[in-house]
Amino acid sequence: MPPLVHASRNTTDSAPTDSGPTDSAPTEDAAPSATRRRRDVSGPLRRVGLRLLALGVLLGAWQTVVVLELWPPVLVPSPADVVDALVRTSTENDGVRGYQGHYLIEHLGVSLRRIAVGALIGVGVGLALGLVMGTLGWVRVVVEPWVAFLRTLPPLAYFSLLVIWFGIDESPKIWLLAIAAMPPVAVATAAATASAPVSLVEAAQAIGAGRRQVIRSVVLPAALPEILTGVRLAVGIAYSSVVAAETVNGLPGIGGMVRDAQRYNQSDVVILGLFAIGLSGLLIDSGLRLLERRLAPWRGHI
Repeated sequence: MPPLVHASRNTTDSAPTDSGPTDSAPTEDAAPSATRRRRDVSGPLRRVGLRLLALGVLLGAWQTVVVLELWPPVLVPSPADVVDALVRTSTENDGVRGYQGHYLIEHLGVSLRRIAVGALIGVGVGLALGLVMGTLGWVRVVVEPWVAFLRTLPPLAYFSLLVIWFGIDESPKIWLLAIAAMPPVAVATAAATASAPVSLVEAAQAIGAGRRQVIRSVVLPAALPEILTGVRLAVGIAYSSVVAAETVNGLPGIGGMVRDAQRYNQSDVVILGLFAIGLSGLLIDSGLRLLERRLAPWRGHI
């Protein structure tokens, strides 16, 4: 009898010992998971906080310069003056719509349309030219110096010639933006196509793939991330060239608005136009980066 009692006590006492690790396992697994979730949330919040802090420091420094009157207000307007210019150019005042008969959003919309058309033409030509340069060596030898020549020219250097050729309407503006956008895409496409992984190309050829199939199924997917980077650069260059494109008959247009305001020393309108160009450019670049992640999720894995 005593041995049975002793055995039963051992069984009862050992039960919690056996079940203890089993019950604590989910708790140990859940702790790192909760920590990771907090880290995933705190990361974006920290970045947003740092950006807002940097913006606050910039505005504070700007306001300090204005208060100390280091430069005349006509040269460095206050943030409040720029906000007032935003209201003036976005509303109707004394029967005048916005700035020179067009609202700020209309000026920006016209410039965005010009950039979209010019960049689309430049990107299309650059893709086709870069693909040929990357797959045919002799074409690259002949064409690459001319592409590099165009890439080094500032837009204003050939805009006057475009005005002589095409007049002062929309054509020279579109041509200028297209020429500015083409070289980055052509260079990026040619370099990415020529440096496609040799092992993948040889594997495709070993299973009977033809030249077109290799280009379509191996070369282009491998080159797509670099091509999309070239597209981002091209759109950025076209956007930065919009002020040059709108120096002649640029109203309506955000670049034309900036140039016209500069003639009359309206620095608040000039700064407002620069902010409009910069912020809209950031939004467009963010959209292109998102598109890049969607179209080429394998970037860095080939």
